[in-house]
Amino acid sequence: MALNVLVLCTGNSARSILGEMLFNHLGAGRVTACSAGSKPGGTVNPVALETLARHGIPCAAARSKSWDEFAAPGAPKFDFIFTVCANAANETCPVWPGHPSTAHWALPDPAHVEPIEARRAAFEAAYQALRRRIEAFLALPLESMSREESALAARRIHTEAGQ
Repeated sequence: MALNVLVLCTGNSARSILGEMLFNHLGAGRVTACSAGSKPGGTVNPVALETLARHGIPCAAARSKSWDEFAAPGAPKFDFIFTVCANAANETCPVWPGHPSTAHWALPDPAHVEPIEARRAAFEAAYQALRRRIEAFLALPLESMSREESALAARRIHTEAGQ
C-alpha cells in the first residue's frame, strides 16, 4: 500500500510543486504525493515546470490548489506532511484526518529571484535539495518503522541532507 504524502507551502506554485512531482516520480508507486498551499496563487510557476521537465520529471498534473481541498471530508488520509516554506510551517494548519507525521524541510523561495537566470539557478538549487531529501526519505524502511521513528527520521533528513 502506498504511503500518502502532502507537501505544503504558502502559494503552492514552486517548492511544494517540485516536492509533489519528485515524490511521485522517485516514489515509483511506493508513495502517492499531493501538494497544496495555505494561500494558493492559482498557477504553477513556469520555472518550476521548466526545471522538472529539464530533469525528465512528469509534471502534466501540476496545479496550484488550496490545502482546504485536503482537509475536507472524503479527502485522502496522509501519512506524512512536509512543509517546505517557513510561512506554511508557522501557520495554523487544518486538522488533518489521521493525524499524520510532520516534518519541516524549509527551502529558500526561488519564485521571485531576479534576474531570470538567477531564478532558474534558485529553482535548480531547490530541486536538488528536495531531491536529496526525498531520496534519503525513500531509502528508509518506512513500512517497518513506527510512526515516531519515521517522523524523527524525516526531521533529521532536513539537517543531514542540507540545502
